[in-house]
Amino acid sequence: MDDFNKDRVRRLGIFLFCMAIAAILTFMIKESDFTDSQVYVLFLLFFAVGLWTIEVMPAFAVSLIVISFLVFALGNEHLNSAPEDISKYVNTFSSSVIWLMLGGFFLAKAMSKTKLDEALFRIAVKISGNKSRRLLLSLMVTTMFVSMLMANTAITAMMIAAVSPLTSALGKESKFSKALLIGIATASTAGGFATIIGSPVNAIAVGAMELIGLKVSFVDWVIYGLPLALILTALSWFYLAFVFLKKNEQVSLSFLEKVKSEGSQEFNRQRKVVIVVIIVTVSLWLTSSLHGITVAAVCAVPLVFLTLTRVIDGKDVQTLPWDTLLLISGGLSLGLALEQTGLLNHYAAMLVGLDLSSMLLIWVFAYFTMLVSNVMSGAAASAIMIPMGMAIVLNHQIDIGLIMAFGASCALLLPVSSPSNAIAYSSGYLKQKDFIHMGLLIGIIGPLLSIFWVLFVSR
Repeated sequence: MDDFNKDRVRRLGIFLFCMAIAAILTFMIKESDFTDSQVYVLFLLFFAVGLWTIEVMPAFAVSLIVISFLVFALGNEHLNSAPEDISKYVNTFSSSVIWLMLGGFFLAKAMSKTKLDEALFRIAVKISGNKSRRLLLSLMVTTMFVSMLMANTAITAMMIAAVSPLTSALGKESKFSKALLIGIATASTAGGFATIIGSPVNAIAVGAMELIGLKVSFVDWVIYGLPLALILTALSWFYLAFVFLKKNEQVSLSFLEKVKSEGSQEFNRQRKVVIVVIIVTVSLWLTSSLHGITVAAVCAVPLVFLTLTRVIDGKDVQTLPWDTLLLISGGLSLGLALEQTGLLNHYAAMLVGLDLSSMLLIWVFAYFTMLVSNVMSGAAASAIMIPMGMAIVLNHQIDIGLIMAFGASCALLLPVSSPSNAIAYSSGYLKQKDFIHMGLLIGIIGPLLSIFWVLFVSR
């Protein structure tokens, strides 16, 4: 048997092994009163997470399995005693998260095509120099601060576009390339801690508090969130420097000198168009509370005007990372299934029945929200979990609202866990396993720091 066939047999074996383990876990955990839909979704959860983690197949293909399985199992009257309307599970590709990411991809592509990414990178190099650790720190801090005021998805896409000339020059095997991409994705998520508009999760938490008469101002949130953003960014940088950049070597930037200056009128015109589109888009994102246009709807600006002005053409659109959008769509479908079938509420209700103390419940809810957010939209998980946590822990409602919001943002274990991770993964320089160590670090320490800071330090 040649190597190609051996690899195919090995992958098939691993695939069937994951399926068997998922079936065994489902059989052991399911309860007698579970509906057919709940059993199917529980199995799918174990199966999909196993496939995403082991990387036996492309991540987007696992998402296609998720969507196909939901349609096949939940909507089939021969397999499900109470068949569901499965349209909601296949419509996730039209989610606002997908459109937000698509807008970020258009901006990143336009920056790359007009070499604005190189210009941005040159500025970063002038500030930090070409030592690997300082350059990584500079880019991570820049990403974190900008992510406080604009969509994490967009800033991740633009910053990764900015470093793409360097990662292309270094190649896929470069440890510095991996450190840059993971660092930007992590710093983008950390920056979202700092302000109410930094992450949709934060806005959901504030809205849930307002519904029961509790008010957290913009400044109040910054007091809670900014120190956590700084600490997690610094912690992530130390980890990346220790693992990937043990020697603080100089990064060769000779490729910058080889870039030819584009002086044609058409090139300069396109560059001006891209700058204007970026300014208008970011301005609309920052002022969404004033004009009422959603962050996702604002993405129509780059989609329409970059194609209308011919900055982005059909060939450019074909090269966009559509597989990443499929990856996120599958994650959204799985999360929606966990919610719609009542599995999430079921296990959350079990926590209530444990009769734990308020302090212990805060810990449980913080980590439970983080775990759930790794396999479904953090915003969706927060919308379900935060009101539930505040209804249960009545004597710490603001505290648990803040802590659960921060916990949801600590979900970075898989490429599908956050849009920032997905965009970094779409570069082609990272594997799914590259996210696990950072995901475990932030997933364990992030909620712990949030609890400690909110309950004991910032009072």
